[in-house]
Amino acid sequence: MSRERLRVAVVGVGHLGRFHAKIYADNPRAELVGVVDASPERARTVAEEARTRAFARVEDLPDVDAVSIAVPTVHHAAVAVPLLESGRSCLIEKPLAATLADADLILAAAKRGNARVAVGHVERFQPGLRKVRELGLRPKFIECHRLAPFSFRSQDIGVVHDLMIHDLDLVLDLMGSEVASLDAAGGAILTDNEDVASVRLVFANGARANVTASRASLQPMRRFRMFSPESYVSLDFQKNYGLLVRKGPRWEEGRLDLRRLDPAELAKRPDFLTKDLLEVVELELGGSERPLQAELDSFLRAIQEDREVEVTGLDGRRALALADRIAGEIRAQAW
Repeated sequence: MSRERLRVAVVGVGHLGRFHAKIYADNPRAELVGVVDASPERARTVAEEARTRAFARVEDLPDVDAVSIAVPTVHHAAVAVPLLESGRSCLIEKPLAATLADADLILAAAKRGNARVAVGHVERFQPGLRKVRELGLRPKFIECHRLAPFSFRSQDIGVVHDLMIHDLDLVLDLMGSEVASLDAAGGAILTDNEDVASVRLVFANGARANVTASRASLQPMRRFRMFSPESYVSLDFQKNYGLLVRKGPRWEEGRLDLRRLDPAELAKRPDFLTKDLLEVVELELGGSERPLQAELDSFLRAIQEDREVEVTGLDGRRALALADRIAGEIRAQAW
């Protein structure tokens, strides 16, 4: 499809869907033809903000090329399947579905309708992650922490499917290998589902990852660290800051110096490690577009250019399957 402007709609304009509508309204690739929400008042409010029309039902929408679906997870399949079967491409917010059975219904509908499914794992579009991919880093160990104060949203799912699934998707994508085994711990604090979770993942290629998530923290934290034989990268998604440490051009020569210099002499050369032996670089991330803007623009471009979306339905199913496995192990502990 090469249409200059795609006709798009947003179904579900709560906290996140509202941002989808606003971004589409300002995107030159899109013509936002309408928004749908179970609350007529909310639909009207967002429609006014985004300069479009409000509808009570998906069936009432005019003809569209693509739809963002940001309804509660339990309704993803019910909304997405008819749209996909009719050939409308859908960007479905994470997690892809409430169950793997629903995820499979969504993927089958997309195949029948020859439509694209993109999944809203927006962290794939973080500037720091983009930079890491440009560098071609293949980590052997990843450590990530995603902590947040309790928001009173998403109480129908646990923190694994609410927050941790972002990092599970990133780890699966960066490792390029299947999970061979895992060891998970966590439990409920504020809700009936787990509110804190931590898991150790072991991959078939020998790589490891430690992933921690909490929605019962006083201060937010979104940190992602990657280690490889050649380099170390630290990303702070909260501050949009990244640091790369890698072997410098005098690495081999510096290692010889390190062996022969005594500690007293090394103490007189404080820059030896960071200037002679290693290269320490702050990643240039300033001025980059917001991840959600990049995600939605990438979705539209994929449709226009007739190519695969960046985060596919299969990617979303894989992250959901791993999240289910982790949450199941935590529930089995009966904490």
